[in-house]
Amino acid sequence: MSGEFEQHGIESIPDQDRTATIFDFLRIAWGGSNSLATAVLGAFPIIFGLSFRQGLAAAMLGVTVGALVLAPMAIFGPLTGTNNAVSSSAHFGVVGRIVGSSLSLLTAVAFFSISVWSSGDAVVGAAQRLFDLHPSELAFAAAYAMFALAVLAVSIYGFRLMLLVSKVAVVGSSGLLLLGFYAFHKDFDPGFAGAGLVPGDAQFWPAFIGAALVVLANPISFGAFLGDWTRYLPRNTDQRRLMLASVAAQLLSLVPFTFGLMTTSIIARIAPQYLVQIDYTGGLIAIAPPAFCLPLLLLATLSGMSTGTTSLYGTGLDFSSVFPRLSRPAATLFIGCIACVLIFVGRFVFNVVDAITTFVSLIVVTTTPWMVVMIIGYFVRRGYYLPEAMQVFNRGQEGGPYWFRGGWNVQGMTAWLVSSALALTMVNMPGHFVGWFGHIAGDLDVSLLAALVMPALLYPALLNVFPEPRAVFGPDGPRAVPAIDSAIVPVMVRS
Repeated sequence: MSGEFEQHGIESIPDQDRTATIFDFLRIAWGGSNSLATAVLGAFPIIFGLSFRQGLAAAMLGVTVGALVLAPMAIFGPLTGTNNAVSSSAHFGVVGRIVGSSLSLLTAVAFFSISVWSSGDAVVGAAQRLFDLHPSELAFAAAYAMFALAVLAVSIYGFRLMLLVSKVAVVGSSGLLLLGFYAFHKDFDPGFAGAGLVPGDAQFWPAFIGAALVVLANPISFGAFLGDWTRYLPRNTDQRRLMLASVAAQLLSLVPFTFGLMTTSIIARIAPQYLVQIDYTGGLIAIAPPAFCLPLLLLATLSGMSTGTTSLYGTGLDFSSVFPRLSRPAATLFIGCIACVLIFVGRFVFNVVDAITTFVSLIVVTTTPWMVVMIIGYFVRRGYYLPEAMQVFNRGQEGGPYWFRGGWNVQGMTAWLVSSALALTMVNMPGHFVGWFGHIAGDLDVSLLAALVMPALLYPALLNVFPEPRAVFGPDGPRAVPAIDSAIVPVMVRS
């Protein structure tokens, strides 16, 4: 029931409590993307100078590639009964899984911040238009506090209440976005040319790929979170249907992405000064028809709650896995308070909205290799996992099949570290971040290619040169890689 306070943390969910369905998962994953914050990311293809049609193509490419890479990350939750960070113990070690927890923490704080900022600004702006109020710093602070505290309360209460919020938000936000398409259609020109870039121009492909990477950051950002929601699914859940649901949820995010593209093309013609400041929300309010101000206020409220809770809930759960002395509610409260401080400092002391958005795009090149290692690990292990062995670190113990070398799996860690570092050096986002080898392909950003290909080559090579213990592969043995017979360190309490 939605009114029940969630008792479970990162320990494996008992079978009798796994009552969620694939449709429940679809609604949460869809709700996390069906928001004004996603529309903010959808503004970037136009900001980069693309036409509407080019921007739509970049958005479709980014969402499709991201959805396909993300989909396998949904299957770990039903198998292990815990979140993906803890599940990664099988491939990174029971201590090395802090990599996944750290990535999810950074990603969630970034998206939580963007969600609160965009929704808070929209609420204040819409209220200004509706009631002829003069906005003040106090009004913005009050709006941010309202969203942050509401999201924090839902996240602390737990999964069932978050599911209820998602059920309402998915329907409400979808209807309001469709209403938004109608409200803005008179001012919309599908032939909007942007900066007039064409495929033969030297600036076109860097802008196109950069836009696709910003969009792709959205589905990739869910990589560490899918297990937060799928751990409540029965262990015999159909994996193909589950992955299809994950893909469907991301493809549905093309609705807010397209809304962002459409409205940004209008802002570029009517109020271009907002795009110079990278202030999509301000521009949206400026061009909004008076009749859409109330729906915009509702959209900001619903989507802010949906995106914020899916981000912050997973963060608290992951943080409790890094510091086992903290329960899930306590960890959520702690991280939520820190995130709230960052939101206020970022908004009123530093202008870091642009920096946070850039940071989200850089998350792609560090999270993608981690996901690739997990997916390959699943393949070579034939989907065989030992959930109890994943909980050693949380219980103050050491040893077991996933202890490897002092709690670290050197093969998985090496593949992730080398691939992430190399991909970071290849990032090429002029005006934002350019790595040491950012111009290795001219002005093209090939960081995502490196983030996908490097771990796909390096991790299997390491598994062949340095085989893992046979005990981690189960009765059917490994697939496509060798194994060695080695003693497993017995589980004992850490001294």
